[in-house]
Amino acid sequence: MAEKELPKYQIIANDLLDKIQTGFYPQNTLIPPETELADSYQVSRPTMRQAISLLVRRGYLERRRKRGTLVKRVKIEQEFTHLIESYSEEMSAKGIYPKTNLLYFNVEKATEEVSQNLQLAEDATVFKMVRLRYANDQPTVLVTTYVPEARVPELIDYDFAQASLYDTLEKYQLKVTRVIRKLEVMEANETTANLLNIEVNKPIFYFHTQGLTADEKPIEYSIAEYRGDINSFVIDVQR
Repeated sequence: MAEKELPKYQIIANDLLDKIQTGFYPQNTLIPPETELADSYQVSRPTMRQAISLLVRRGYLERRRKRGTLVKRVKIEQEFTHLIESYSEEMSAKGIYPKTNLLYFNVEKATEEVSQNLQLAEDATVFKMVRLRYANDQPTVLVTTYVPEARVPELIDYDFAQASLYDTLEKYQLKVTRVIRKLEVMEANETTANLLNIEVNKPIFYFHTQGLTADEKPIEYSIAEYRGDINSFVIDVQR
């Protein structure tokens, strides 16, 4: 439906939402009073109230008694706990613009932890990559990933600021068909806090992931550090 065909309150709600998402009305701040907004949009107070109520129901605004209407901090629902898909695919499906900064990519000798999780010999080498991933230009998760160099040496030719690791592995018949994840809640150290733009010691979700191929051999081991203030996780359990 074209915008001119929408009800007036919905057009106003869309404009308010755009101002929220672009930071014109920052999170955890009050929007102007209903009467002031009604005058600004040149509509009646009932129409303005409808627009605000729509955004309250959708979780973007919250009415605070005796204070006004607050812009809520909306959390990103991460669904990788029951789906196997790339970060970019998941964010794009939610209408969120994803971006990746590749902070480090090199060949290293595997540590004891990495060797155990990838079932490698002690002297094996791995590709190590560190990626800072964004949602709508906001740093969301810091991911450190290890892949056995011997199983897919061609990885050195890819730019993983742009390329999807899972899609690239699939090109070499190394599709990740199952993952095992362990979750911890930890406090952000100084490096992580600086990269994720949060305060030191703030809580982060700390995921350890083993990615397994169809032969049940691990091809990937990752440690993902998600901001606790803007991420929530969907866990789908069936009997």
